[in-house]
Amino acid sequence: MVRTPLTPEERERGERLGRLLRETRGARSMTEVAAEAGISAETLRKIETGRAPTPAFFTVAALARALGLSMDDLVARCALVPA
Repeated sequence: MVRTPLTPEERERGERLGRLLRETRGARSMTEVAAEAGISAETLRKIETGRAPTPAFFTVAALARALGLSMDDLVARCALVPA
């Protein structure tokens, strides 16, 4: 299966998500948050650094829960910015 390349806007949304997760994680370790969310620390690292700009919905939901973020707030802060 061939994936369609991401648009610049989709990449930017992924970068915003990564920044939000890093900021919200604060002093908590990446390993601690990843374990609480049920994902690997490497997956969290990729999301936070923008190397995985389109993580699965359930991964994002698990991270939001682990970090105490509402999905509504997360969507509002990471939505695509209209051109």
